[in-house]
Amino acid sequence: MRSTCLLAVCALLSSAVCATEFAEPEPVVDPYQAKFLKRQVDQNMSVGRAIRSIASHYPQDVVSIVDVALEMYPEKYREIIFSAISAQPSSTQAIVELALEKEVSSCPAIVKLAISAEPSYVDFVVQAAANATPDELDEIVRVAVMTEPNSADTIVQTLSREHPNKVIEILTTALDAVPYVGEYVVDSLLALFPNQADDVVETAIRESSTQREQVLRILETAQDAGVSDEKIRGYGLNAGFSEEELAGVLNDK
Repeated sequence: MRSTCLLAVCALLSSAVCATEFAEPEPVVDPYQAKFLKRQVDQNMSVGRAIRSIASHYPQDVVSIVDVALEMYPEKYREIIFSAISAQPSSTQAIVELALEKEVSSCPAIVKLAISAEPSYVDFVVQAAANATPDELDEIVRVAVMTEPNSADTIVQTLSREHPNKVIEILTTALDAVPYVGEYVVDSLLALFPNQADDVVETAIRESSTQREQVLRILETAQDAGVSDEKIRGYGLNAGFSEEELAGVLNDK
């Protein structure tokens, strides 16, 4: 009987050890930073205001404070991320990477939030997002250009540089989301990938086919980028333009 009890105890202890060994480690929060942050939150009556205050006095610590804040107040992730990036834009990429690593929300939602907080750092945001979740590249492009259409050329250029084998997919998604940026996106891509002019221009024309003025501007942009008149004429005729309609583009030098 004693032997049976001992065996049972040993089995329980063994199970406990195994469970401990293979269990996910609990996030480690610096107790001093946690205490400091809580005091700041209590004083400022808001985690967002606390983050901004800390960032203004200790900019070098903003990422580690955001790390602690996301552990202590995960339901306030929007306020935390927005406030941190707004207060310390130079830490945008690190903050986005941290938020993605912690999976506080979906990748597209974090991209939209980060761009809204600091539009001028959009290239850092999309780069971090695409590196962390390359399978969501299309959605990252779509959300980014819709959130900050004035930076569509930068967004497309940054992501195409990082993922050169997906240039056409990136271009297609961007123009499907915001068609009127075609000429700027084409200009940025032809500067990076002049050898892919045919695919870039033809894709841009196809995605903008319902907007004839936009197509003409794309043709003008391609010509300015060094595409030959013969190519421009071919693109235009294939898109349904007459020789007379194309004359303005071809003669405008």
